[in-house]
Order: sequence, then C-alpha cells, then structure tokens
Amino acid sequence: MAGAGDFDLYRPAEEHEMLRESVRALAEAKIAPHAADVDEQARFPQEALDALVGNDLHAVHVPEEFGGAGADALATVVVIEEIARVCASSSLIPAVNKLGSLPLMLSGSKELQARYLTPLAEGRAMFSYCLSEPDAGSDAGGMKTRAVRDGDSYVLNGVKRWITNAGVSEYYTVMAVTDPEKRTRGGISAFVVEKGDEGVSFGAPERKLGIKGSPTREVYLDNVRVPADRMIGDEGTGFATAMRTLDHTRITIAAQALGIAQGALDYAKGYVRERKQFGKPVGDFQGVQFMLADMAMKLEAARQLTYAAAARSQREDGDLTFFGAAAKCYASDAAMEITTDAVQLLGGYGFTRDYPVERMMRDAKITQIYEGTNQVQRIVMARNLP
Repeated sequence: MAGAGDFDLYRPAEEHEMLRESVRALAEAKIAPHAADVDEQARFPQEALDALVGNDLHAVHVPEEFGGAGADALATVVVIEEIARVCASSSLIPAVNKLGSLPLMLSGSKELQARYLTPLAEGRAMFSYCLSEPDAGSDAGGMKTRAVRDGDSYVLNGVKRWITNAGVSEYYTVMAVTDPEKRTRGGISAFVVEKGDEGVSFGAPERKLGIKGSPTREVYLDNVRVPADRMIGDEGTGFATAMRTLDHTRITIAAQALGIAQGALDYAKGYVRERKQFGKPVGDFQGVQFMLADMAMKLEAARQLTYAAAARSQREDGDLTFFGAAAKCYASDAAMEITTDAVQLLGGYGFTRDYPVERMMRDAKITQIYEGTNQVQRIVMARNLP
C-alpha cells in the first residue's frame, strides 16, 4: 500500500499556503488598485514591479546561489496565480522573468548564470524570451534570424515578434540560426542579448485585446555583435533548449489562467449574492447555481492538473512534456469558459468596463494562444501520450 508521502502532490506544503496568503495580501493591497488603470491606459504596471521587487517576488525561481529565493516550481505557480487573480498583466513579470532566464538555468555556463541571474534576482533587470518571428510562430523552427561567427563574436540579424515585456526588459534570450543546413537538428543556437547592445531596437507596442499592461513589441537585431561567451550552451543546442524551456514554462501560463479564472469566479460569486431580481438574490436561482458549480469544478480540475505538472517540472520527470502541454491547454480553455460565464452572470454590467470581469475575459484569451496555441498543445500531447 502506498505511504502517505506518495500523496503529498495533492496537498501543497504548509509553506506554499503561507506563500499564497502573503502574495494574495500584497496583490490586493499594492497591485489590484491599479489593475483597471493599467488596462485602460495600456501602461506598464510599474506599481506592481516595485511591489514585487520590494518583496522578492519578481523572479522567485532564481536559485539561492545567485541571490534568488530558490523557489520550487509549485511556489512559482502560486506566485503567478495569485498575482493574475487581480492583474494578468502584472503576473507576466514573474512569469516572463522565468521564461527568459530558464534557458540559462538549463543550459548556460556557471559564469553566464552568475552574470545575468544575479541582477535579475536583485531586481535590477528583467528578462524576455525571443523565439517567435513574423513568419515563424507555431513553426518556430522556421525562424530566419541569423547568427554568424566573426572572430570571438557572433553577429545577429533578424526580427523577433510578440516579445513580452520588450523594451522594459534589460536582457533577452534570442534564438538564431547558426547552421541553415541543420535547422532544428543542431542548426539553432541561443544567445543572451542586452538591451544596450548596439543594433538592438524595438517596434511600436502592439495594440492588444488583453494584457494591455504588458508591452508586446518586435525586437530588431541589426548587426548586433554578441561575444561568443554569451552563447547559452553549445552551438546548435538552442532549439532543444527552447523546447525544454517551454515544457517547464507552459505551466506558468496555466498558473496565469488559474488566477484569472479564480478572480472572475470570486467576483461573480459575490455579485450574484447581492444582485436581486424577481424579489430574491440572483444566486438563489438553480440555473445560476449550476453555472457557478461548473465554473468551480473546471477551475479545481485545472488547478490539480497544473499542480501535478509543477511537481513533474520540479522533478524533471520524463512525462513533463505531456503534462506541461496538458496543464496549459486545459487551464487556459477553462479560464476562457469561466471568464465568459462570469460576464454572463453579471448581465449587462459584465459587458462594461466598470466591472473587472470583462477585462478578465479579454486577458484570459491570450492564455490559449501564447507559448504555443492550444492546437499546438494538442499536437504535443498526442506525440507524448503517457
């Protein structure tokens, strides 16, 4: 018979719940009050960044040896989830810091890790991830950005698109073709590019449906000379590193989806208790109760799958690829359904910007698209069935 320890996966440790309480309190006090304005003005949530850095929550995944909190995968999920509950744009600060820097943690030399993870942990810099291009979205291997060796450097040329927090981040993990003949089979390499490198520039911010507070811009690389010691791992290993990174970080998108959905459910639950029609609270009608029950059921199923995936991420289990894709896909689909139902439960009010659920519904949509569309997630799952 299995021992009690085998079931720890289904109950986060006490320190995880303590972390949740502290992050929720911070989010409600310092981030939530600005969420509507951040969305309305499509401005970077500086208040959130300041609060997160001030409480060492901006990049909790960075190991202690580089000055970070050394948080495990589940703790990182909890942080992102609780921030996304009040502001999805703000949750992309810790999420994308992990996405951008994880390639270094997976494949970078100790020297490179120390050089870039230390300022990240200290809150002096943010990290972004540059994989997608105008003609290479779901087909990331079709990228055209080139890196050509020139002495002790590589010269990078190309355009990266849909780069989250571009222009705000100081550091960028950039995937580029070093051998056009090999492509994904050893022809793509990863580099750290700095915002201040000569030849780096940014496009205009995209005008988006949701997550308006998180800038999304193109990154232009025009004869950017990068020292060879800024290559992450060996030449030709970049694509493998990129895919391994996504196995882990798709779980952070699932966490974001959980938080958005939880925020919408919480608000809808409170609303139907107060709103009266036909002489009684709307929440007393069985049809409404059934909607809430379905919303809560989908959310809890998504949470359990996400936490299970986080445990696999921490252990680097062999079935992580399946679970990372499944968590991201299921949680984001659930978030879209739950936020849509929340809008419905508020009726006409749900359709106005005076109430937060329409923002949550708009924010939820991107979780079905980025870090691999949910159609791509289903392809990944089918190829990696347990």
